[in-house]
Amino acid sequence: MSKDKLSLLFALIFSVTIAGCASMSEVLTSKDDGTSVNYPIGFDQSWDAAITVLRWEDCETIEQHKSQGYMLTTVGQNFISSGSLIGVWVDKIDKNNSKVTIVSKRRMKTELATGLTEGTFQSRFAQAVEIIKSGKQLPIEAPPYNSD
Repeated sequence: MSKDKLSLLFALIFSVTIAGCASMSEVLTSKDDGTSVNYPIGFDQSWDAAITVLRWEDCETIEQHKSQGYMLTTVGQNFISSGSLIGVWVDKIDKNNSKVTIVSKRRMKTELATGLTEGTFQSRFAQAVEIIKSGKQLPIEAPPYNSD
């Protein structure tokens, strides 16, 4: 194979590989496509609950941008996925209510599953709200999953 053809083949493989990978900038620009739910707790409680839920779900380092109302994290590789890129936004509705939005993107667009689905996050977040509303502190360890 000639050097030119080999270079062309390498460029093609590289561009296909790059096109198949999600990036954090894609997560940031996908907020409107995410799953949003309004909750009867204020911004600060929602912020803390979101961090707790991400920890319950074994997310990696959580990059917090509280003044801008969003956080970013990743879910590592497991037996069904090469991982996910996650963005969570907390928007204040009023003093006692907030809207929480999650975007979960597969690292590799060709995969069938994400490490953490938007539905699972919202279910876990609802559990956290129930705990907060009952006057208890959020546990460090995840409670049993409630898949209602």
